[in-house]
Amino acid sequence: MKYTSTRDSSVTFSFEDALCSGYSPDGGLFVPQHLPNKVDPKILKSWSTLSFPELAFQVMRMFISSQEISDNELNVICTKSFVKGFESVGSKTIPLKKIGSTYFVELFHGPTFCFKDLGMRAVVNMLSFFASKRERKIKLIVSTTGDTGPAAVQAVSDASNPLLTLLVHYPLGQISAFQRKQLTTANSPYVKVATFEGGGDDMDAPIKRILASSNTNSNDVNATQICGVNSYNIGRPLVQMVHFIWTYLRVAEDIGIEPGDQTKPVDIILPTGAMGNIAGGYMAKKMGVPIGKLCAGVNSNDITHRVITTGEFHKSSEMLRTLSEAINIQVPYNFERLLYYLTGEDDRLVNTWMKTMESTSKLDLDDSWQNKMKEDFQSASITDDEMCKSMKEVYNKLDYFIDPHTTIAVAAAEKLGYDVYSNVTNQTLSPYAILSTAAPCKFEESVTVGLGLSRWTEYVTTQFPTQAKSVLEKKEIKPKLYKWVEGETLEGVQKKWERIARSLVMES
Repeated sequence: MKYTSTRDSSVTFSFEDALCSGYSPDGGLFVPQHLPNKVDPKILKSWSTLSFPELAFQVMRMFISSQEISDNELNVICTKSFVKGFESVGSKTIPLKKIGSTYFVELFHGPTFCFKDLGMRAVVNMLSFFASKRERKIKLIVSTTGDTGPAAVQAVSDASNPLLTLLVHYPLGQISAFQRKQLTTANSPYVKVATFEGGGDDMDAPIKRILASSNTNSNDVNATQICGVNSYNIGRPLVQMVHFIWTYLRVAEDIGIEPGDQTKPVDIILPTGAMGNIAGGYMAKKMGVPIGKLCAGVNSNDITHRVITTGEFHKSSEMLRTLSEAINIQVPYNFERLLYYLTGEDDRLVNTWMKTMESTSKLDLDDSWQNKMKEDFQSASITDDEMCKSMKEVYNKLDYFIDPHTTIAVAAAEKLGYDVYSNVTNQTLSPYAILSTAAPCKFEESVTVGLGLSRWTEYVTTQFPTQAKSVLEKKEIKPKLYKWVEGETLEGVQKKWERIARSLVMES
């Protein structure tokens, strides 16, 4: 399997090159040169009896040549990624909880209590494998709106490879106290933490420039590599495909659907930020997995909802603070991958569109493309008040604690017509599942606003994970601060931050 760019399919790269680079040299995103042949019912049926690590091996094997990672090596990576840290749920890794007619897919039973563990641990373990194989240093750089960072910190700490280091950034005051402590209590010689006085994705441009200018010696396999591991990295959506396939198989099994029956697809509703998760789901659907509608729930930073419903992919003038800050995104970079597959892998058109977006901060899709998008996607935008109302309803009607981002998905499902609180399955609708992307333990502030202090206290007393309590007891280490310069433009401030980040990443 070779990889190419969303903006120029004439160039090809190995999986190792794509994984270890982050962005393509032309500024696009890496994608498989071709998606594997359609996953037919026979394959899906054979996958239905596998454990999650076994399924991950089968799916990832389709995208990674055995000449790059052997069967034995890939099996070891899958075991390390999806068994260690998931001991509380055993071989299931991802339990499905059916409440009434709704399937909640609990993606948060990993070591940092968030779905990001599923993609990040495998990506970091593969990067560690390649670093050791080549005996070269790989320096990771990442920016987080709350969950990617802790997952990366934990994965790099667990890899404990002197050749693999991490510099992680978070926006000051814009992640939960628990998420901040997951970062600032990291006690690893391979991790550095910085915070910046800006919006959630204000470090994206500096990181993209660092990656573009630092890997010019790509032909030298022994050169130090700087790699981004946010979800623009192809490894993230590739691995995240697995939990969409797992979700489909578990729902089909419970309902009694024959695996691969295209007449009975399963809709999936999920909270959506940078669109890495939904990109993985779309790739699985394109491969033939019977996934119906992919439904994006977003908060007031609603560019994804606007482009799906109106065709307007316009960057808003400011980042709005919300109670679901992990999905506070102004420009979701994985939308580029969705466009690539939406257009039938038309790299030239995608290149034109993204150049327009980069130069004007606006992209308008005409009615034909908007209608085509609506064949596969739906969306709903949820305010903080709507989120709090929905969180209360889930607790009162379903006796179930959920985090604010999962609540965004629940509220979106309601707006889109799904009978979330019904005990009877609506036969006129496709079966559906809601991806529960994080545990409530990470969001004391938002859950307290949503449910009240007494309900938060009840959660802490009865359900707060023991391992999460240990995070609260650790001493924080002061992070490096990137200051905002009053009177300076965002671009000017970003250039200063870029210089600091370059220095820090090369020190590691």
